[in-house]
Amino acid sequence: MSTDRTSIEVDEFLPHPPAKVWRALTDPALQERWLMAGDMKPVVGHRFTFTTRPIPQVEFDGVISCEVLDVEEGRLLRISWRGGSLDTTVTWRLVAEGQGTRLFVEHAGFDLDDPAQAFAFTNMGSGWRSTVMRSLLKTLSEM
Repeated sequence: MSTDRTSIEVDEFLPHPPAKVWRALTDPALQERWLMAGDMKPVVGHRFTFTTRPIPQVEFDGVISCEVLDVEEGRLLRISWRGGSLDTTVTWRLVAEGQGTRLFVEHAGFDLDDPAQAFAFTNMGSGWRSTVMRSLLKTLSEM
């Protein structure tokens, strides 16, 4: 059995300065507005959970267990992302661009040989690229 591990990658320009984008990524009250409710702190080793809608058909109870793996203040945030059969990482990288920020998101480590993970990869890929980015932009514009 081959194990095809792959990632979702998003490259998005946000017309807001990196400090503002960083705040939206790391402040739990703001994060809840564009991603999910959780108690994330940008401190390596901090463990937290996100909660979302369960998806029983793929044995996902709606709980995503996370740990902060890497932080470069204002530039990089990497967390583990474990829920159902997923054991992945999400990395946000911020690069100043003109008056705004280029945000690179990578959700990595999907095993496409696992039907539940293939389902998650397909659905989360479109979600990261559309719904999540739209919600983040809306949150940033309201801050």
